[in-house]
Amino acid sequence: MLKSFAGGTLFGEGWGEGTPTVLALHGWRRTHEDFSPMIRAAATLPGGPLRAVGIDLPGFGATPAPPEPWGSEEYARHLLPLFEEEGVLADRIVLVGHSFGGRVALHLAPLVHERVERLVLTGVPLVDRPGRRSRPALSFRAARRLHRLGLVGEERMEALRQRYGSPDYRAAQGVMRGVFVQLVAEQYGDQMSAIRCPVALVWGEADTEVPLETAVRARPLFHSAGLITLPGVGHLIPTEAPRALAEVVLGQDPGGRPA
Repeated sequence: MLKSFAGGTLFGEGWGEGTPTVLALHGWRRTHEDFSPMIRAAATLPGGPLRAVGIDLPGFGATPAPPEPWGSEEYARHLLPLFEEEGVLADRIVLVGHSFGGRVALHLAPLVHERVERLVLTGVPLVDRPGRRSRPALSFRAARRLHRLGLVGEERMEALRQRYGSPDYRAAQGVMRGVFVQLVAEQYGDQMSAIRCPVALVWGEADTEVPLETAVRARPLFHSAGLITLPGVGHLIPTEAPRALAEVVLGQDPGGRPA
């Protein structure tokens, strides 16, 4: 059942009886519902069921978009009231972040370090992929300059955005397009080095959105991180491998391949 949090500024769902010990943050263009399979799987495991909260991050699901283009740090700060409201979260939690939610979790964990027992990250673009940061086409850059000068109309500019932009960029509308632009420019080295709690990196070997080599390269940047890979699993681990993710959240061996 959908619930409101933080004075009605956030929406999501609570699972299980008692004070939640897990906070789950979803990926780009996803919602808290991605974690429902994980919750169901956990109920069948030793140590389960999970008591968890899944939040629709601003701009997705039932939560309104931010008032301006936020980066992941602003998203993290917007979640701080969850830790201040009595009964919303336990004193110590497991923080779970998938993809975009992991970007937010990287900023959130240091802000509430005394409350985070473990951090579970999956499919998060922790470091740049080699060759990923290519410059836009010359024709697009030229049109963008002319657009800023008022010499190219918005209709023509939008047609070029649709032609040259990534699928996520093209799908984003309004302020969320500005959020996406902010995110793709971010770096997380400082955040990773600031995290002192144990970190579990859970990756699908078949992830083409954020390949496994991303996690391999990022792992040494954490103070203490383990990497488990899941053969045959792609980017959407919360829905593709919910049992394995539930086992990690519960602190168990997910039966993947330690790396």
